[in-house]
Amino acid sequence: MLSRLVLGLGPTAADLLDAISDDRGDLAVVTQDEHRAETLRADGINVLEADQTDPSVLADLDVHPESVIIASEDPEQNADAATAARDCFPDVFLLAYAGRGATADQRDRLDSVADRLVTPESVVTDYVTQSVGDEGTRARQLHQVLRDIDDHLAVVTHDNPDPDAIASAVALGALAERADCEVTICYYGEISHQENRAFVNLLDFDLRNLDADSPDELDAFDAFALVDHSRAGVNDQLPPETPIDIVIDHHPPRVPIEARFVDLRSGVGATSTLLVDYLQRFNIDIPTPIATGLLFGIQVDTKDFRREVAAADFEAAAHLVTNADMATLQRIEDPSVSPETLSVIGRAIANREQEGSVLLTGVGEITDRDALAQAADRLLDLEGVQATMVYGVVDGTIYASARARGADIDLGEALRDAFGQIGSAGGHADMAGAQIDLGMITVDEREESLEEIVRSIVSDRFLDAIQSRSHRLLGRVYARADYDVAAFTESTALRRDSGDTITTPGDTPAGSSDDTATDWNSDVLFLEDGDEDGGDESEQADDSPETLVEPDDSEPP
Repeated sequence: MLSRLVLGLGPTAADLLDAISDDRGDLAVVTQDEHRAETLRADGINVLEADQTDPSVLADLDVHPESVIIASEDPEQNADAATAARDCFPDVFLLAYAGRGATADQRDRLDSVADRLVTPESVVTDYVTQSVGDEGTRARQLHQVLRDIDDHLAVVTHDNPDPDAIASAVALGALAERADCEVTICYYGEISHQENRAFVNLLDFDLRNLDADSPDELDAFDAFALVDHSRAGVNDQLPPETPIDIVIDHHPPRVPIEARFVDLRSGVGATSTLLVDYLQRFNIDIPTPIATGLLFGIQVDTKDFRREVAAADFEAAAHLVTNADMATLQRIEDPSVSPETLSVIGRAIANREQEGSVLLTGVGEITDRDALAQAADRLLDLEGVQATMVYGVVDGTIYASARARGADIDLGEALRDAFGQIGSAGGHADMAGAQIDLGMITVDEREESLEEIVRSIVSDRFLDAIQSRSHRLLGRVYARADYDVAAFTESTALRRDSGDTITTPGDTPAGSSDDTATDWNSDVLFLEDGDEDGGDESEQADDSPETLVEPDDSEPP
């Protein structure tokens, strides 16, 4: 179907024509300029060489365009063409270019029939606005870096990527391809959440799953870009020493970021919003799959425009909605639920424990970590609950997902307090996550089961962190029905004496033959440090910013 009819075609309008559509089949042009008509026909555009101001010519076109663009450089011709177009196509959107040297009367005539009037002055102003300032400078710098890349660019998302990370990577890939780069969108981990699988499959995004055990596959790439996270080796499985060329992220960094191009803007709710800004500044008509993906990425990361949302997120969504496939978006939002997800949610409900308005639950061994996020969301709907944390074990690693609603707490900071020294943690005020390597923990010589040990470590650290940050959720004193928190904290408080002997309050002196106490302490130390020798890993644990993961956006809200 014909969507755009262009009447007249001056030099300024010719540039506009290059930007308004990737599909030249949806355009028709009427112009008296014989030379331009031949040039446009060579580009595959349907051109009628005729007087664009003649109402009879327009009536004989037998077309029903969605919009009409008046685009010559002659102001009088434009006024006449606009009047004829409005009479012939009364219901279409009419965009009129005034032309150079238009009189006040000619502009008034155009303004009276056009839905939007564009003047040469506004064209220059818009161009300057897009080209100068911080935003314009960033766009030029990104374009230069993309042009400098030798050949093959890997755009890498964070592990187990969410829609915002995936859509941002695909959009950056589209920009890179326009700069003549070969592009591969890469991720580590799994896309296990049913919404995210539907997102990738329905939009037909081509992603490559990298294998952390095969580092040689990275040799195929000449450059690396990170989206929705900012450091190699942190929340992805790239070697930490990987040189990074491009970083685009909306999470505030906790340490300096090194890359040839860095765009870290925490004032927006999604990385997808930043990519929409670049696509607009490069005058790219966003293809429907990418527009749909970016819109869903913004929607998910801002929790339906209710969490950490900025004006830029709304503006980006408004720009995307005209090109997005809303029917496909509906199918993505209503996927089938896997049997394991239902099982995890059921175990989370059955195992729940509540302290004040905080609800915690462990679900044991699982294979789909995304089910934890869905369980944490479901439990937040319970009456009297303001914050939830659900945790389980996947391949020797404890994963935790936390959610809050209207609570006097920043979950991201609370999880960093609780687990930053023994694992990785981070997130937003109302949505966060953590992961802790079980390390060398053993239970053969202890009465406690692995499940009880995990419960002790995770639940109590989280509750202690909540207690230190908020008295509203737990009250000033909280107590567990089955054991005393203060006693547990004291009995497992680790410290090293001058001889590097692990001791706790009440321990037998160094050299004692109390093997049971020694085993307990060493096992907890393995969990705390994650390294049998207490070497490099324990040193890293002392530097909490180095061990933090990016916010828990990999888990859908």
